[in-house]
Amino acid sequence: MSGQPPGARGGAGLDPGTGQPGQTALRLVWSTPLYLRSTVALFLAGLGFSAAAPQIASFLVGELHASLTVAGLYYLTNLTAPVAGYLVGARSDRTGSRLGLFRLCAVVGFAGWSAIALAPRLWVPFVVSAVVLGFAGAATSQLFAAIHDQATLRPRPANDGVVAIVRMALTAGWVVGPVAGSFLAAVAGSRVMLLATAVATLAQLVPLGALRDPGPAGPASASSRAHRPGVRVMLPLLAFTALYICVYAGESVKYAFLPIYMNDRLGFSPALSGAIIGIQPLVELVLMPIAVIVARRTGEVRLMVLAAGFGVSANLCFALTGTAAGLFAGQILMGGVWGVFATLGIIVAQRLLPQAVATASAIFLSSTALSSALGGLAGGLGAAWIGLPLVFLVPAGFGLAAVLGLAVMTRAR
Repeated sequence: MSGQPPGARGGAGLDPGTGQPGQTALRLVWSTPLYLRSTVALFLAGLGFSAAAPQIASFLVGELHASLTVAGLYYLTNLTAPVAGYLVGARSDRTGSRLGLFRLCAVVGFAGWSAIALAPRLWVPFVVSAVVLGFAGAATSQLFAAIHDQATLRPRPANDGVVAIVRMALTAGWVVGPVAGSFLAAVAGSRVMLLATAVATLAQLVPLGALRDPGPAGPASASSRAHRPGVRVMLPLLAFTALYICVYAGESVKYAFLPIYMNDRLGFSPALSGAIIGIQPLVELVLMPIAVIVARRTGEVRLMVLAAGFGVSANLCFALTGTAAGLFAGQILMGGVWGVFATLGIIVAQRLLPQAVATASAIFLSSTALSSALGGLAGGLGAAWIGLPLVFLVPAGFGLAAVLGLAVMTRAR
C-alpha cells in the first residue's frame, strides 16, 4: 500500500494541480479553513472527553453512591458506540452532509454530558451513555470524513501530513484533559467538571462556524450515496479494525493495572509513577509527523506491523522487568505504537472503503469502545488468574495476533 494519496504522483514534492513545488502539511493546515478549524475543534473534543473519562467512576461512587462493581459496569455502555457510529456514518455517506451531522452530534453530546452532570439517580448516566453519547462520539469521524473530501478535491503529496497534524490536536487534548479534569473536580466538584465537558463538547461548533461541506468527493462519493456498501466489500475494513482492536485492548489493561503495580508492588513515588505514565503521549506527539514520512517509503500497513511489534515488546517490559527503567522503556515503545496507529489508522481505514469514507471513519474510530471492553474483561480475568505483573502477557498476546494479522494483510494487498 502506498503512503501517498491517490492522485499524488505528479513528482516528488510537486503539487499535482499546478506542477509547482507543493505546500508543506503545516502550511496547508494554516491556509485551508476546514483543516485549521477542524484542528481546533478536535483539540476541544479531546480535551473535554479526556477530562471526564478518568473521573466518571469517581462521580458515580461519590455523587450517586454506586458500588465499585456497578461503577465498573458503566464502561460497558460504550459498546453501543460502534452501532451509533455506523448509523451516523451511513447517513453521512448517503447525504454527503459531513459538517451538518458533525454539528448535530456535538449538540447531542452537550445534552448528554449535561444530563449526566445533573443526574439525580444512578440509572441516568447509564441510559444517557448507552443511548446518547454513542452518537456524540461520531462527531470526530464526521470531521475526518470532511477532511478526506477536501483532500480528494485537491490531491497533494502533503495530505497525509495534514491528517497527522489534525490527529495530533486530538492527542494534545488527551494530554491536557486528564490534568484539567482532575484539578477542576478537586476544586469545584465532579458535577462542575462534567458540565465543563459538556461545554467543551459544544464548543467544537465555534471553530467550524458556518463553514460548509467541501462538496462531493468525486464519482466514488456520488455512487456511495446510491447504496450502502455490502458486507463483502467491507470485509477488509472490518478485518483491519479487528486487528486495531487487538492492539488497542492493551491500553485499558495498562491504565487499569500499571498504576497499581507501580504504587503497590514496586513502591514508586507519585512523581516517578506520573513521569512513567506521562512519557507515552509526549513520545506519541513527536513521532506522529515522522510516521507519515516513513510510511511514504515503507507503506502504512508495513509500518503498522512494526508498531504492533513495539506493543508486544512494551507489554513484555511491563510483565518481566520490574524496574523503573524497564517501565520507561515500555512506555516509550507504547508511544511508538500510537505515534503510528493514531496517525495512519484513519487513513488506512478510509482507503479500505473509499466509496463510503464516513462509514469507514465511524467504524474505525468507534472501535476503541469495543477494545476497551475486551481489554477490561481479559485484563480482569488475567489479573485474577496470573496476577501482577504477568497480566501484561495478555495484551502481549493480543498484540502478537495483530502483528501476524497485519503481516498477512500486507502480503494480501
